[in-house]
Amino acid sequence: MGLKRSFMVLLAVVGLVVVAVSSPASAHHPSKSPTVTELATFGSGLGSGSTVGPDGALYVTDGNAGSVLRVDPWSGEVTTFAEGLPKQVLGIGGAMDVAFRGHTLYVLVTMVGGELIQKDGSKVPIGDNKTVGIYRLNKDGSFKVIADIGKWAVDNPPATDFFITTGVQYALQNYRGGFLVSDGHHNRVLRVSLKGDISELIAFDDIVPTGLEVSGKTVYIAEAGPIPHNPQDAKVVALRPKSTTATEVASGDPADVAGLTVDVEFGRGHQLYALLQGDWTLPVTDENEGMPASENTGELVKVEKDGTFTTVVDKLNQPTSLEFIGNTAFVVTLGGNVMRIDNVSRSSHGKDH
Repeated sequence: MGLKRSFMVLLAVVGLVVVAVSSPASAHHPSKSPTVTELATFGSGLGSGSTVGPDGALYVTDGNAGSVLRVDPWSGEVTTFAEGLPKQVLGIGGAMDVAFRGHTLYVLVTMVGGELIQKDGSKVPIGDNKTVGIYRLNKDGSFKVIADIGKWAVDNPPATDFFITTGVQYALQNYRGGFLVSDGHHNRVLRVSLKGDISELIAFDDIVPTGLEVSGKTVYIAEAGPIPHNPQDAKVVALRPKSTTATEVASGDPADVAGLTVDVEFGRGHQLYALLQGDWTLPVTDENEGMPASENTGELVKVEKDGTFTTVVDKLNQPTSLEFIGNTAFVVTLGGNVMRIDNVSRSSHGKDH
């Protein structure tokens, strides 16, 4: 999710034969349609990333408060799990995403340091120049920086245009003994070890990589696309083992779905879903670069085998992050809400991912 480009980042076909052999019990208990309810309103009102913790609860970042909150996925009770992280200074950023390795919490913090490059080439410091990177929660409740991504970004600038020297990191994803981090402003995905070693996994043109998901050795990447975030630029791509380029898995259709893909996740039955923030209708100007989609235009979509998106629910209000627990989806919104979507897949089979 780049400030310049965006602040925001395999269902089997049920044939006639399957219908014919359906059990009488299922025939008398038709599956329910997806339903959306507001589960919680949290913190100081700035939502971004999320994860499901080892205890089965939902954990969300609060960039305004510099904290991570625990949300009970069924009662909606919100408690502060950790605090003391750098707070956002540009209206977005700070604690951006969160992940667990075992029972240890890690938080991605962005846009709290580095410099803004002005049109005349001059540079302005961002806030008090805090560390942009990955923070680990210690047993005493304090945080320790394990990877200074901001410094690495300054030392290794991207090939695409940028005006935030430290980038705008969006998603944090467990990956092969460490993490993946997407940078929507610098248009790349980084690989980060637990010792703080950083390397570039893949670089893109101006496509704004946002959400990440991993299945085996394959990495799935959500693309928001550059402004004006046209639906056809809203994509999910896959980086497969030993490949140096990403292949398209699915993309939007202007006639069917909104744009600005911000997350990608597997649900029940290893079905892949994407989260679209919505319609971006602002004039294409420098001042509007980085603005979110219009309110109440976001969608949760299913990624089909033919490379299209099918809408599951619409009218979501500026969603930013997606998680699944069983057949229930949890969507975090920019305004600091958690929406629960029950009965997401009405015909899913197999084990939960």
